[in-house]
Amino acid sequence: MSESNAPIAGAMEGSNANRGLWSSRFAFILAATGSAVGLGNIWKFPYVTGENGGGAFVLVYLLCIAAIGLPIMMAEVLIGRRGGRSPVNSLRQITKQQNLNPSWRLVGAIGVIAGFLILSFYSVIGGWAVSYVGTAATGQFTGQSADAIGAIFSDLLADPTTLLMWHTLFMALVMLVVAKGVRAGLERAVSILMPALFLLLLAVVGYAMTTGEFGRAVSFLFQPDFSKLTTAGVLVALGHAFFTLSLGMAVMMAYGSYLPKNISIAKTSIAVCVIDTGVALLAGLAIFPIVFANGLEPGAGPGLIFQTLPLAFGQMPMGSLFGTLFFILLIFAAWTSGISLLEPIVEWLEEQKGMTRITSTLGAGFVCWALGIASILSLNLWSGFAPLGWIGMLEGKTIFDLLDFFTANIMLPLGGLLVAVFAGWIMSRKAMEEELALSKPMFNLWFVTVRFITPVAVGTVFVYNLVGA
Repeated sequence: MSESNAPIAGAMEGSNANRGLWSSRFAFILAATGSAVGLGNIWKFPYVTGENGGGAFVLVYLLCIAAIGLPIMMAEVLIGRRGGRSPVNSLRQITKQQNLNPSWRLVGAIGVIAGFLILSFYSVIGGWAVSYVGTAATGQFTGQSADAIGAIFSDLLADPTTLLMWHTLFMALVMLVVAKGVRAGLERAVSILMPALFLLLLAVVGYAMTTGEFGRAVSFLFQPDFSKLTTAGVLVALGHAFFTLSLGMAVMMAYGSYLPKNISIAKTSIAVCVIDTGVALLAGLAIFPIVFANGLEPGAGPGLIFQTLPLAFGQMPMGSLFGTLFFILLIFAAWTSGISLLEPIVEWLEEQKGMTRITSTLGAGFVCWALGIASILSLNLWSGFAPLGWIGMLEGKTIFDLLDFFTANIMLPLGGLLVAVFAGWIMSRKAMEEELALSKPMFNLWFVTVRFITPVAVGTVFVYNLVGA
C-alpha cells in the first residue's frame, strides 16, 4: 500500500494527499467484500429466503443485485475516489469543483450516521455470536430440546451484564483494526479474515453435504416456485440486495477514497457483488441441509441462526465441532462488516477535526459502544419501553427495534436513492466517464440504469417501508 505523501495521481485538486491507498485491486476487493459479507449473508439471507419460498425469491434477489446493487455500488465508489476524502468531504469537493449545491454533502452524512447507528446494535448481535462460540464448544447444545435451546438464547438476552461484556469485546476488536489505519489495519485484517471465512464456510458446507438432504437444499434454493413469491417478497429481495452490499452506509465511498486511479471501478464492483452473492448462496447450502435433516422449518425467521441451528447441531454427529466453526464464521463476517461501519466516521474525524487515527477511533468507538448499551437494555430491563409507541407503525418497538427500523428501512434506502439521483442527474457526466473508464455502450448502460431504473426501484422500497406495509 502506498503511504507516500506525494499527491495521488489524478486526484481532485484540494483532495487529501496524505492518505494510504489499497495496495492492489485484490486488496480493495477483499476489503469491500469484507464489508458486504456480514450478518446479512450468514444470518439474514437464509431466513428471508426461507420465509419467502426459496428459489423464486433467490432469482429475484440475484436480478436485484445486478440491476440495483451493482450500479449504486459503482456510483458510491466513483464518488469516493473522485473526491478523495471521507464521504461528506468527497461530496463537498465534487460540488465545489462542479459548482453544484453544497447541500449534496448531506448524502454522505446520512450514510455515515446510518452506518454508525447500525454498528451500535450490530455489535450487540456480534456479541451473541461470540457468546455462542463458547456455548457450542462446551457441548451445551448437545441433546437439548427446542425449549432448552430457546432458553439458552432467552437467558442470554435477559442478562445485561453478559451482553455488555460480549458487546464490549466485539467493539474492542473492531476498534483495534480501525485504529491501525488503512494499511496496517483494514487491509491486513481482511487479508486474514476473509480467506479464513471462506474456508470455514466451505467446511460447514462440506459437513452439510453429509446430512442426506443436500439435494433438497439445492432444489429449495435454485428451483423457482413463483406461486410462493408475493409482492412483499419481491420488495424484501430488493431491500436485502441493497442491505447486503453495504450500500447507503457511505462505506463504499470511504473505501473508494483509498482506491488508486489505475484500478477499474466496474471490474472491482462486479467482483465484490459476485463474491458477496456467492457467500450468501453458500450460507444457504450450509444451513438448509442441516435444517431439513432435522425436520426443522426453513422459514424460522430471525431465530434461525441462534435457536433453530443450535438445535440441529445438538442432534448431529460432531455437532459441537461444526457448531463452533459456524459461530466463529459468524464472528468473522460480523467483524469485517463492523470495521467498515466505523471507518467512515473515523475518516471524517481525522479530516474535519484534525484528530489522529487512534484518537478518532477511540472517540467514535466509545460513543458507538455507549449507544449500544441502550440496545442491550431494550432487550431486558427496558423491554417494555417503546419511545415512539404512540406512532402506529412504531407501536411496541424498543430502542433496538427502532434503530434497526430507521436505518434499514429509511436511512439506507434514502441514502441510496440520493446517491443514484446525484450520479444520474446532478454530477458531471464527463467526471463519471473519467472515473469509470468504460466503453461508451457500457457506460451508457450503467448511466441509464442509475438514472432511471435504480431510483424507481429504491424509491418503491423506500415508500413501501415508510407506509409500514
